[in-house]
Amino acid sequence: MRLFALCLLAGLALHVQAAPDYRLQPRQIAADTWLLEGSTENFDQNNGGNIVNTAFIVTDAGVVVIDTGPSKRYGEALRQAIATVTDQPVVLVLLSHHHPDHVLGNQAFGDVPIAALAGTKKLLAEQGDAMAENMYRLVGDWMRGTEVLLPTQTIEAGERQVGNHRLRLLALRGHTGADLAILDETSGVLFGGDLLFYQRALTTPNSPGLEVWLGDLDTLQQLPWKLIVPGHGPVASDPAPFVQMRDYLGWLDGLLSDSATRGAEMNEVIRAPVPERFAKVNLSRYELIRTVSHLYPRYEAQQLKRVDQP
Repeated sequence: MRLFALCLLAGLALHVQAAPDYRLQPRQIAADTWLLEGSTENFDQNNGGNIVNTAFIVTDAGVVVIDTGPSKRYGEALRQAIATVTDQPVVLVLLSHHHPDHVLGNQAFGDVPIAALAGTKKLLAEQGDAMAENMYRLVGDWMRGTEVLLPTQTIEAGERQVGNHRLRLLALRGHTGADLAILDETSGVLFGGDLLFYQRALTTPNSPGLEVWLGDLDTLQQLPWKLIVPGHGPVASDPAPFVQMRDYLGWLDGLLSDSATRGAEMNEVIRAPVPERFAKVNLSRYELIRTVSHLYPRYEAQQLKRVDQP
């Protein structure tokens, strides 16, 4: 009996030791600017949903956080990571958009202003609970205690000064219909959110259309950036993320348009070959299947003639 009790205690100790830990390691990428780079894989039990790039800027008036991650636990780990870099308090959180991997860490920042575009707040209010529920199914215990916390401050496009950093806020639409991009004019770092994926296939569940997204890329590339932080994938100091995104979006648009023109069934489109040049773009096949389900019906509808018109 004593041996059984000891084994039980040992098992419990191992369970405690195995509690999910994101082990976030902030990496300085520019003056006053740190990145926490996520995996380019899909959500799973191993990564806890840490497939996203979050970041923070240490100004002389306090810390600005850009996105809070996929869970309450991640948000808490992010706050701890910030404390290893600076004693400055967090004074502002900026949310790039409403998708769960970017906003479900909000609870850890409930004591500071959490700012987002009006459309982002609306979408999170409408979809947040369902997205959180899905994340619980995908990554399990990493999500323990996580609940949706809505933004507390609505922002618009324009300039915002935080201490010694001047931030240019851009209200764009291509990824979700409400997408905030941020150019730190002081450091030259462009935080593109999920308008920019790099070496990881883009997602389209709320996109108003690929042509809108392409227009947003034009807007972003024309900015005086020095370093690009995509929502997913490695940072870049050259236009490579823009080149890859345009190429990828152009291929998707052509595939969907051509398929609809010839009347292809959805099941046929999802089996289309992925070009070799995208071989290093992670999850291309998986996201193609999702994109076809999200967007192909629109392309098909464009090919249908109204019966009340010649």
